[in-house]
This record gives sequence, structure tokens and C-alpha cells, in this order.
Amino acid sequence: MKKYFFLLIAFQFIISCKKETKQEVDVSAIPVSFKVERFDQKFYTSEPEDLPKLKSDYPFLFPEIYADTIWTNKLKDPISRELFDEVQKKYASIGKLEPQIEDLLKHVKYYYPEKKTPRVITVITEVDVDAKSIFVDDYLFISLDCYLGKDHRFYETFPEYMRIEFDESQILPDIVSSFSYGKIAPPKDRTLLSLMIYKGKELYMKDLIIPDVPDNVKIAYTEDKYRWCEENEAQMWSYFIENKLLYDTNPKNEQRFMNEAPFSKFYLEIDNESPGRVGAWLGWQIVRSYMENHPDVKLQELLALSAKELFEESKYKPKK
Repeated sequence: MKKYFFLLIAFQFIISCKKETKQEVDVSAIPVSFKVERFDQKFYTSEPEDLPKLKSDYPFLFPEIYADTIWTNKLKDPISRELFDEVQKKYASIGKLEPQIEDLLKHVKYYYPEKKTPRVITVITEVDVDAKSIFVDDYLFISLDCYLGKDHRFYETFPEYMRIEFDESQILPDIVSSFSYGKIAPPKDRTLLSLMIYKGKELYMKDLIIPDVPDNVKIAYTEDKYRWCEENEAQMWSYFIENKLLYDTNPKNEQRFMNEAPFSKFYLEIDNESPGRVGAWLGWQIVRSYMENHPDVKLQELLALSAKELFEESKYKPKK
């Protein structure tokens, strides 16, 4: 009986934690009409004589500076064909992805009512990590060859800590990251705090726009790495305070705590256990704390706040 009692308590704790980070709004009545356009399939199953029609339908994907031979050669290129074949194996159908994107777009519309529903187009970019998902103006492009799974052979040359970013689960977080660009006030200085808050705002947008996505997926951590941050939150924060890092402008701090890396650099024994980008994770918790204490602040107002004002009014205290 005691065993089941502790299981019940643990389950209730897990549920309560989820409620802390999940931002529920009713988007069911928001009209969003779209259909994912499989440009990748249309292109790689076409013949050279189909090219004029494709160019007419998708002129923005065919820059005029390139001759048609560029595209006809790509249709025959063995590497490009192999990429398409692998995409087809995993994404012959995207029936599961479409409703997830629909829910994301409804949340976008909730917070940005003036935003038009974009054309959603899947492409192949030859594993361009800087163009995995791009949400700009009236278009949303998703490079399916960048989401074949972290263990896919195409990604063997990437460091192991980065491969989680090639999982299918990263499509939605990447879309929000792209959408957030230009909507968050850029850092006014290069202090570590400004960088932390900037990334924290981006992650908080994911809380709002993709609330059903697990927190570790939003930040591209394994469950173990995310749990490490939760368990060491107070220790990390004490380190930042004791070493006066928040208002320090040393660029090395960005490398140590903000950039992609196998681990963060406290120069302590814990380093190898930590994930990279812990500064972004802490910035996220500060932004969450601010919104818990200022629930009436609108998203756009939050994104415009200076890092200093947000931090000072956040009343952030790490969980012991």
C-alpha cells in the first residue's frame, strides 16, 4: 500500500509540474484553412517538361539568376535523388503533422490576429541546418530532409549533441523559433543577462504557441538533460550570482552558457553532466517567473521589455 501511495504522490507531482508550464487557451473556434503543399514530391517526381508549370506555381523557389539546367540537373543528381528517397520513406504521408501545424497556426492567430495563414510548403534543402523551417511573411517552408531522425546516417558528421535537432519532434519548435525572429526586442547590450532573456522570450513563445509540446523538446534537450537543469537550477543560479556574470559583457560567457555545445562550462566537475545552453534555460525560467507575477501583460508587451526591467520585476527565485 505504501508503494502505491508514493506512486500516487509522484504522479500528482508530475501533473502539477505540467500545469505550471502549459499555457492553455481556447483556439478551437479560430479559422485556419490550409493544406501542406508537397513541393518536394512535385519536383522530384516531375519531368523536365513539367518545369514551366512548377516555376509558375512556385516562382519564389526558382531564382531567375539560375538557368533551367540547374533544376533539370538536380532531378538527375544521385545525391539529390537519395535525399528525396529517404524523405519519402519517412514522410510519404504527413497526415500526423498537418493537424499539429494547424494547431500551431491557430495559436499564432490567437496572439497575432492580423497574421494571415501562410502557405505551408515542404522542401528539400540538402540538410541546410540554417533553413530547417522558415516562417516568413505569407510562407512556411519545412525542409523535411532535416528531420529524418537523430540516428539517420545523413547526420553522422554532426556532433552527437546536435543530432537531437534532426528529430521529427523539432519541426514545431523550429517553426516557432523562425516565427519569433524580428518580434523579440534585440538585446540592447552584450551582457549575459540580455542574451539569456532574449532566448528566454523565444522559449516562452513556444510555451504559448505549442503548449502541448514537452518542455525538453522545446529546447532540444533529452529528458535527462532537462531534468539535470531542474535539479541543478539553484546551483547554477548561485554560480552566476557569485561570479557576477549577469551584467558581464565578456564574450566568453556567451560561448560558455549560450552557444550550441556538448556541455556548459562552469569549470567544475559537473560540466560533463550539464547540457549546453543552460543560460537560455535559466532565461526561460526568469521569463516564466515574470509572467507568473504579471499575468495581464500581453505577449507583445513582454517581448518589448528590456532585459533589466523584466529581470528586476520577475521576482525570480530558483527552485531549491
